Parts: sequence; structure tokens; C-alpha cells
Amino acid sequence: MKKQSLVKGTLILGLASVFTRFIGIFFRIPVQNLIGDEGMGYYQMSYPLYAVFIAVSSGIPIAVSKMVSERNAINDRSGAVQVLRDSVVLMGILSIGFTGSLLAFSKNIVYALKWDPKAYYALIAIAIAPVFIAIMSCLRGFFQGLQNMNPTAVSQMLEQVGRVVVGVGLAYLLMPKGIEFAAAGAALGAAAGGIISDLYLCSKYVRVRKEFYRGLIMRDKGIMEELLSIAIPISLGAAVGGVMSLVDSILVPQKLLQAGFTSKEATVLYSQLTGKASVLINVPLGLSVALGSSLVPIISEAFILNRRMEVKRKVETALKISFIISIPSFFGLYFMAHPILNLVFNKQVGGYHILQYLSISIPFIIMAQTTTSILQGTGNFRKPVINLFIGCIIKSLVTFYLVSIPAINVYGAVIGSILGYIAAALLNLKVLKKHLNISVNYYQVMIKPLYASVIMTFFVVFIYKYVYNYTMSINISCLSAILAGIVVYGILICALGIFSYKSFKKRFMRK
Repeated sequence: MKKQSLVKGTLILGLASVFTRFIGIFFRIPVQNLIGDEGMGYYQMSYPLYAVFIAVSSGIPIAVSKMVSERNAINDRSGAVQVLRDSVVLMGILSIGFTGSLLAFSKNIVYALKWDPKAYYALIAIAIAPVFIAIMSCLRGFFQGLQNMNPTAVSQMLEQVGRVVVGVGLAYLLMPKGIEFAAAGAALGAAAGGIISDLYLCSKYVRVRKEFYRGLIMRDKGIMEELLSIAIPISLGAAVGGVMSLVDSILVPQKLLQAGFTSKEATVLYSQLTGKASVLINVPLGLSVALGSSLVPIISEAFILNRRMEVKRKVETALKISFIISIPSFFGLYFMAHPILNLVFNKQVGGYHILQYLSISIPFIIMAQTTTSILQGTGNFRKPVINLFIGCIIKSLVTFYLVSIPAINVYGAVIGSILGYIAAALLNLKVLKKHLNISVNYYQVMIKPLYASVIMTFFVVFIYKYVYNYTMSINISCLSAILAGIVVYGILICALGIFSYKSFKKRFMRK
């Protein structure tokens, strides 16, 4: 199977991720229209527990990616296949245990977290998904370890399309029974998407397996031990990130009640934070996840083969890409929050100020994710976990104290997110500099993208107002401004020498 370069792999996964995120956003339009902010609140309350499973189990596919890449680099094909087999066993045990626990204790969880009792049905529905997500994650890690991102990209798109079609269909069919049942129908889409993705990845693996390795698999007990030693710290770190979302689902509704809001008002504000603002923030974060997925196996291979200069070059490239993604995303969502919400959520613009302020966290989240991937690729698994845990503590404390203040309310969670990820990103950079002895040229990787983003923002705002004066349509003006911004930003990247065609061809088109 042909390997892909860092940026080619990132581009493939990035486009797939953007596609799936946008499909996910537009999934929310009919669902939002059907069940409103109240129903979305029930859906969003259950989702963080599912996200915790994704976070807890995420260490295994990343470990698979790293271990398969290293074994493939030294032509140990048998070992690479056994890594996949052992990972499926681990994920199977983990997912069945998690699903069983949620199904058994759903009512207790709803009561203990003081959620609205109607959120119970969505929690039951989403509890089914982990079993199917487990197999999918392992197979994606295997293909990423071979440095071929195509199967992962296709499976992501299939998963999301299945989730949208089934989720929206069930929400519509169950709406006559009540908002809570419609929210549960939307949640069932996650399991449907997982099943469709599994079918594709399994068929792809059967074909690739014949090409990749045809001999007997020699059992090596050390692989399971190595898999666990890599996966556990990564999973702990990802779990801390998932806990940040869970903190919001636990603290925000409770603290809003303490601030004097009614249960329904608290649910609506929480929905605007997690069902609108966070969803749009996750679109650029999808590109960052794609970068990390491509980065880990490539960095791992260069590191195990002792190619130090290549490691440094890839690190600098990754940091530059992360700022190229994050800075314009922050500016765009901050200054265009109202028209973007109007476009995406069909004129339901409640919570656009939340989106504005939450967008400030984008550069720090992406920097934390990128540096974590770099450190994981070079075998440093514990420090990113500790740094993210510190960030989680900061977020939790800030959220706990600020949300209960009526004048601040839900914005306390936004402030907590920003401060938590600032801490994690800065601590990771400090470890990265010490661990790899890399000196980052911040003018090239950060200041130049900042210049380009500022100029782009002036163009975007000008074009939005100019088109609006002629069309009086917020949606047409918003789309025109976004498309113009993409074109202008692309030109500025080349004009400022952030990336030239020559360097692009030299660094990215070749392995």
C-alpha cells in the first residue's frame, strides 16, 4: 500500500473531516427545527458520556497507528497484523463494558447529574453506539499506521452520512411521541453510522490483507503489553479532554440553576453552548485532528529510524499548518458569528455571542492537539496527559465559580475553556522544546498567518456588508464573504511566503 506524505494525508483527512463536520452541522438544522433548543438540550446532555467513551478508547487506535507504522518501517508485517488483532480484542472488551454499564445505570446517571428526566431516552439510545465504534477505530488506526488515509477518510464520510440519514429520519418518525423520543431517535444515528463505516472498513481490510501479508501470524505476547503501555496514557489524556465536555454537562446546568435561571432556560443556554457554538468550533478542529492523525505515524517512523532532521522539519511544518488553520478560523467565527448562525441554523441565531467568545479558544485547542500528537509520535506520552489535566482543573474551577454568577452565567464555561487550553498549549510547547531541542521560528509559523488572517478579515467583513447592501440577504452575503475569504487567504499565504509552490512540492508531494 502506497504511503502518503504529511500534507497529502492531512489534506485527505482534512477534507473528509470538513465534509463530515458540515454534514453534521446540517444534520442539526432539521433536528433543531423539529425538537428546538429544548430537545437539543436533551440530546447534548447525553452526548458527553458517549464522548467520554470515544476519548477513553482513543488511545488504542493511536497506539495501533504508531505501532503499525514502526513495524511496517522495519518490514515486520506479521507484527503489524497482530497489533490490529490485539487492539480489536481490547476495544471489544472496553466497548461492551461501557455499553452495558450505561444501559444498566442510565436512570441513576440522570438522577445523580440532576438532568431533566426526559434526557434518559437519548442516553439509552446513544449507549448502543460504542460497540460499533470500537471496531471502526481499530481499523482506522491500522490504515493510518500504513500512512494511507483514504480508508479512514471514506469511512468518516460514510459514518456521518449514515448518522444523518438515520438520525433525522428517526427524529421525524418519533416526534409525534414527544420531544424526548425524537431526541433519542437523533441519538440512534450514531450507532447506524458506526455500522455502515464498519462494513466498509472490514471489506477494505479483507482486500488489503491479501496484499499486505499472507503468512501465518506469529503470536507475540509483548505486543499486547506494548499496546497497553502506549494506549493507556494517550487514553488518559484524551479522557481528560472528554472530561472537559463532561464538566460542562455536569456543572453548567446546575450552576445556571443556582444563578436563578429556570430548568428550561438552563437547558436552552446549555444547548446554545454545546449544540451551536461548540459544533461550529469543531469544524476547524476537524482539520487539526486530521493533522494529528497523519502526524503520529510519520513522526513515529522518522523517530524510530533516527532521522532527527526529518523529525524537526515535520514538527515545524505541523506547527505552521496548525496556525494556518486556527488563526483565520478564530477571526472568521468571531466577526461573522451572527450571519454564520443565521445560515447554518435557519435564522435561529440565539447564542451568537457565545460563539464569538468561544472562538478565541480555537488557536489554543489546535496548538494543544498538534503538540500532543508530536509528543506522542516521539514516545513522550505522559507529559501531554499531565498538561491537559492541569488545563482541565483550571477549566473546572473557572466554570464552577463563574457560571453561578448571574451576570456571567454560561460565559463562565467559555472563559474556563479558553484558560484551560491556553495552559495546556503553553505547557506542551515547553515540553516540546526541551524534549526535541527544537527552536520554533514564530515569525514564520505564527506571525505571518496572523498578518494574512487580519487582512482576510477586512475583506470578509467588507464583502459581507457590500453584498448585503445589494441583496438584503444575510445568507447570500455570508456565503459570498466566506468564499471570498478563502480565496484571499490562499493568495496571501503565497504572497507572504508562508508556503510557496516550490516548498509545497518539495516538502509535501514527496515522502
